[in-house]
Amino acid sequence: MLLPMGCFSRCLAVAGLSLVLGGVAQAAPDSSPIGSANVTVADPTVPRPLGQPCVVQLFSDDTFNDFGTRPYSYAPPAGCGTRWSKVVLEADFSVTAGVQFDRTASIWLGGVNLYFGTTQEPRSNLAPNWHVERDLTDYSALFRNAGQGQAVLYNIVDSTYTGVIHGSARLLFYPASPIAPALRVPDAIYPLGSDPVGNTVTLNTSGDQIAATLTLPSNVERAYLDVFTQSQHNDEFWYTCVPDQYAAQTQECGGGNFREAEVSIDGQAAGVAPVYPWIYTGGIDLFIWKPTPGVQALNFMPYRVDLTPFAGILSNGSPHTVAVSVQGASNYFSATAALLVYRDPHRKQVTGGLLGNTLASQPPTPTIGSTLTQDASGNVTGAVTTNLSRHFVIQGYANTSHGRVTTTVDQTVGFADTQTFDITATDYHQISDQLTTVQGVSRSTIGRFVSDEFKASFNYPLHVDYNQTAESNGDYSILTAIKQGYDQHTGLSLGGFPLYAADVHNQVAGSDTLVLDSGFHIISHNGQQTTQDFAFSDSLGGCYSGSVSSADNVVTAYSSGQACPGGHNRVYWFTHPDGSPYQGSGLLPW
Repeated sequence: MLLPMGCFSRCLAVAGLSLVLGGVAQAAPDSSPIGSANVTVADPTVPRPLGQPCVVQLFSDDTFNDFGTRPYSYAPPAGCGTRWSKVVLEADFSVTAGVQFDRTASIWLGGVNLYFGTTQEPRSNLAPNWHVERDLTDYSALFRNAGQGQAVLYNIVDSTYTGVIHGSARLLFYPASPIAPALRVPDAIYPLGSDPVGNTVTLNTSGDQIAATLTLPSNVERAYLDVFTQSQHNDEFWYTCVPDQYAAQTQECGGGNFREAEVSIDGQAAGVAPVYPWIYTGGIDLFIWKPTPGVQALNFMPYRVDLTPFAGILSNGSPHTVAVSVQGASNYFSATAALLVYRDPHRKQVTGGLLGNTLASQPPTPTIGSTLTQDASGNVTGAVTTNLSRHFVIQGYANTSHGRVTTTVDQTVGFADTQTFDITATDYHQISDQLTTVQGVSRSTIGRFVSDEFKASFNYPLHVDYNQTAESNGDYSILTAIKQGYDQHTGLSLGGFPLYAADVHNQVAGSDTLVLDSGFHIISHNGQQTTQDFAFSDSLGGCYSGSVSSADNVVTAYSSGQACPGGHNRVYWFTHPDGSPYQGSGLLPW
């Protein structure tokens, strides 16, 4: 019997035409981590303005050892005002030495997600700890009022699974100052989902939705949706699956490998959010991810969808249903989303409508191909391909205090996947190559004048090479090599003049060989090595470079916060003269 691969287990915020170079990552260690087996990553931390922040502790050293939530009460920081130059979530987690699965963790306030990620797995002689951050400046409106929140981290602790998880979290508010002014941020945040305190919604099939029916203010001029879609259970290894008709022949999971989040307003297609193939710290080969986890594994980042073409419709005083589904979901995805709304401060009623929507006529149906063959001995070779490319334009107008503003979202979303197989009686070799791409522009015009234009491109490459061999002594050896990346380019122009551009590159590559006995219990492993490289650069000279390498599950090389030649680590602010809001169609992965 052979085991197929699937069996194993900011940000650049552009708000009020203000730009902030932000980050979300592990904090840099106080000393060199070389020789350490503890969690070590190359990601940058969130840049901060100068000055002391006001701190609100959400919870402190909570113990997660069951399937209960951990509620907390929130109050705004006293004496810190209601407008801040930066708001940062910091959270610290640890798990005791022993045996424990990777668990999903999330933090909520008033139904809105503040943090979403997974945990590092411990070892019998290692109790890992890690630190995560997220720039929440765009969520400032949420923090101006008291509310109820909770941390959700379901965990089983018994005689087998002994790892107890602990966690703390706090919000840091940096007061506005002349050199660090408050940003123009969304005026209201609306969570999708039914839990008033907050939790994810389970999407078992393509038809399931996370949704909210909302009667929004009458002067919405821009709107965006932050979307998280996390694969779970049968869908955890969705990126290795094949269409049902090939599942038996390839000994792989069925259901196909195309996954994409579909956003709708009142049942009409309104946008697309690509699904990132996060690999958790127990995924495929758990030793690959010790001490460096996969891209964003401990700290997911949302994808932001521009819904501004619908601003005029959303302002009409009627209830509107905003929903998210996952095309291809096959038990299941955990999803959450938050609607961010900007209001026109100088007009009580914004009117408008939709001018065109070509996405509505393009269902997300990929093209499937196969070159699989099976000989007389039952050996299977060949590949299964899944491809889809859609170009769409959504255009709407809103009559605002700035005039009639026409917003056009023009995107091309691509998905290409090849699953290659070479299966014999003693060998199971599968190579998964997948690439998700987004090329998009959001453009606002007043008459013939292009007031602002935001371009964003995303690439999510994934390569998984899984090679299992049945040895003559009855054991199995499994050599796995994985490379995953997150690449993004963004550019902002005002009045036709380029103002800002930035690039992010984040790549993790690792390999390891597992040795299993005839009962598929791990006997040993060897050859573990993993590298992560993270780089950021922008058109204003900002630059960050970090890298980490490990072998045999300890850090062998590390660098972090290295400024590129001629570059600087900075925080930038730019304010548009008329104060009009702007928001991009995606997020940098900080």
